[in-house]
Formats: sequence, C-alpha cells, structure tokens
Amino acid sequence: MKQEFCNLEINTNGISLYEITDQVIKWIKSNKFNNGFINLSIQHTSASLIVQENADPDVQIDLIKHFNKLAPMDDQLYIHTTEGKDDMPAHIKASLTNNQISLSIKNNVLLLGKWQGIYLFEHRINPQNRKIILHFFGD
Repeated sequence: MKQEFCNLEINTNGISLYEITDQVIKWIKSNKFNNGFINLSIQHTSASLIVQENADPDVQIDLIKHFNKLAPMDDQLYIHTTEGKDDMPAHIKASLTNNQISLSIKNNVLLLGKWQGIYLFEHRINPQNRKIILHFFGD
C-alpha cells in the first residue's frame, strides 16, 4: 500500500464549472496507480467540487442558473458582504455542494460513469487561483 499527494492549481475566470477530469487522470496514469481511491479536496470556502455530466454544456448553464436563484447576489439579503456582492452567495453555494470527493481507481482507471466529469465549481465573479489536494491511497 502507498499514499501519494499532489497539489493541483486551477486559475478560474469567474462563475463557471471548470473540468479537471483530464488533470486527475493524467496524475493517476503518470504514477501508475493500480487499485485504490483518490480523494480530491478543495482548500477554499467559496468554490466547490462536483461530479457532473460532461456531455451536454447546457447542464452546466442550468446548474449555474439554479444556484444563482438559490443564492442571489443581493447585499440586502446578507450580513456578510465583506468581499462584495458575490461573497455570501459563494459561501452558500459551496456549502450546498462538496469540498471533497472520493473516487475509486481500478486497474489504473478512474471509475467514472460514461458521461461524468470532475469539476471545480467556481462561485466567485473575479478570477481566482484555486488549490485542490489530490490524495491517492492504494497500490
């Protein structure tokens, strides 16, 4: 059994879903991980990680619209507005999604469904530098 860590940095450019599946698979393949699991953990409270459909981009558009309705950018609704109108809505959206995802690896293959991808879900308007820790445990 072994453990490996990797720090993945993603530069975002506003509210969107940024697919990171290829970077994760590349790390798995380059390290020849056989069987085990990988945990992805984002080190931020205003962005999140999700597994979502990667075939139809309309899914991403609809997700963003839905989350914007759930947590609108209206300073009058929130006490915490220190970093701007997207501050508290970003925290709400992140709390409704995931800050960690664990996935299985079998025979050097990340076990995702046919139409699934791993995404960093950016909830802030301005560009950000996001840090994600990849942690493998297995053989």
